[in-house]
Amino acid sequence: MLGPDSAGTFEGFGADVRVTLGGTAPTDPALPLPALITGLLREQAGARFASVRLLAPDTPAEESRRLGESLAAESTGLLVLADGTNCSDERSPHPPDERAGQLDEQIRTALAEVDTNRLRDLDPRLCAELGVEGRAALQVLPGVVAASGGTWRGELLYSATPHGVTYHVATWTRQP
Repeated sequence: MLGPDSAGTFEGFGADVRVTLGGTAPTDPALPLPALITGLLREQAGARFASVRLLAPDTPAEESRRLGESLAAESTGLLVLADGTNCSDERSPHPPDERAGQLDEQIRTALAEVDTNRLRDLDPRLCAELGVEGRAALQVLPGVVAASGGTWRGELLYSATPHGVTYHVATWTRQP
């Protein structure tokens, strides 16, 4: 886990933009991209601090779900960073694969409709083959919803494939 004492820069991505998870730590040039994005969003949202839990791409779905259940007990917001496929068209960094569209649609629909079953059913092998490195992070969400209870509303804010990699952005809100 990375806590508020973590800091990094986007310099390796072409912009020397320093971000922190809330503290005044020295810049770590090897801070992972999800932590950098979390730091940037934390600053933009005005949050005092954030922590980051990184999941290996091969984390079992059940372990992801259990993590989600434990995170639901915390009284904080949750940001899940995960990617879609990286082989959907000729601009992709990997050769196009006809299965990519269907997998991206499964993720897109799950995020838009708060469909935890679709997220739970993401196939780890297929996701690895199609470049969905964030499958384990997506499978945290069913645990959060199950442990929190209630009714949830999803809103898909963005879903596109710029430069051959698919990105989905959605918000999930627990209804009162």
